[in-house]
Amino acid sequence: MAQKNEENQIHVRQQLVERVDSSLVISMVLDLSGVEIASGNSMVCTPIIEREDSVVALPQLFINGRSRHILYERTGRNPQEDGEFELRRRNGTEQTFDYHARIPFRKWMEKSEVSLVTDVCGCGWEALQNEKSPLFPINMAQPIVLKPLLAYVVPQAEDVKKRSIEGSAFLDFPVNKITIYPEYRKNPSELQKIRETIDVVRNDKYATITEVSIKGYASPEGSYSNNTYLAENRAKALLNYVRNLYDFKDTRFTVDFEPEDWAGLERMVKESNLEGKEEILAIIHADTPKDWDQREWKLKDVNGGADYRIILRDIYPALRHSDYAVKYTIRNFTVQEAKELIYTDPKQLSLNEMFQVAQTYEPGSEKYNEVFEIAVRMYPNDPVSNLNAAITAIDSRRFDAARRYLAKAAEQPEKELAEAALLMLEGKLDEAEAILTQLKGTSVAAQAEENLKLIAAKRNE
Repeated sequence: MAQKNEENQIHVRQQLVERVDSSLVISMVLDLSGVEIASGNSMVCTPIIEREDSVVALPQLFINGRSRHILYERTGRNPQEDGEFELRRRNGTEQTFDYHARIPFRKWMEKSEVSLVTDVCGCGWEALQNEKSPLFPINMAQPIVLKPLLAYVVPQAEDVKKRSIEGSAFLDFPVNKITIYPEYRKNPSELQKIRETIDVVRNDKYATITEVSIKGYASPEGSYSNNTYLAENRAKALLNYVRNLYDFKDTRFTVDFEPEDWAGLERMVKESNLEGKEEILAIIHADTPKDWDQREWKLKDVNGGADYRIILRDIYPALRHSDYAVKYTIRNFTVQEAKELIYTDPKQLSLNEMFQVAQTYEPGSEKYNEVFEIAVRMYPNDPVSNLNAAITAIDSRRFDAARRYLAKAAEQPEKELAEAALLMLEGKLDEAEAILTQLKGTSVAAQAEENLKLIAAKRNE
């Protein structure tokens, strides 16, 4: 870059700035070809480094005419000892000077500017700073990499790991009968479903069955009293059938029933294309008549009875079902056992056990993140598993996945911290700052404060 003065222009052809231990080293090749110095004159050039109110002068360069050069040499000055440079300018020739300087490094120098002050009047460089000519900028500062702090949530440990497998069986009974005929119509396949569910748990070496429960439902067809009898006794028949299949010890058997599955009727009508859908739903939702048999009779009159015939054919059969649940416990595991099971049989592990496995790996490592991904697959609707999976997704810059997980996380400071981190990484610093400011005094106050400092540093970059 040239001086402002059109005469005596000095150009920087090459420059190198580097930090060596606690020093800043500057090297540059100054092109003096445009400088004209009379024989008895001298030009004093002072490179300076400055940033705002901070300024440091580098060793001066004396550019002398022929007579002045001779005088300089006769004074006996030693440029090396006196911390300066001197040369004779040979006017009209191409001439360069290799300038090297080493000064103590200061933090502010990372982002600063090198300028050149020339003194042709003997007033000293400080008097002419307002005429300084910029040479080149120094930018040694490392770019601010936004890596916001986040906070995982430790899942609550389970003293007893209780689990349950549930299903529905649609058994066929002869009209008004309560006896199970295993080979009757579709009963073989329906009973097989129940046996397979029980066998899955019974054959699990880590599981102990604690309860088998059956709840029977009848459809609203027929009288409420008769449906009560059928729902209760058919459920008991199924429970006895299951009890007789296995030699369970210390297992509780429970039975319940719902005389008429009006909730199921409501759900299936909503999903149907019945012409009188709204009228039927209004009858279901009404407080009157209180008598369920009278309410069913009202259904028969909708749309001239056409809708009821469809209900009889397509909906009522699905309301005659037996819901079953196999409840069991899984023993707790050591961290070493859990590390093996998480890849072979992760359903055996609690969220807390998975979290303890993750702590054996380097945070942010592939295995560390993988554990939290397995956890959210095993517990896809759990708020804690989703929050922790969101954090690993943010760390690995998978922002879409992070947002999906955060949508299922509970509202808490750790979630807000994660949402602010997403905004930071997307460059929405103002929005992130607004969230982080509100987290002061919460469980993530320390992380929020550090992230606010990161935002401030990024803005000042």
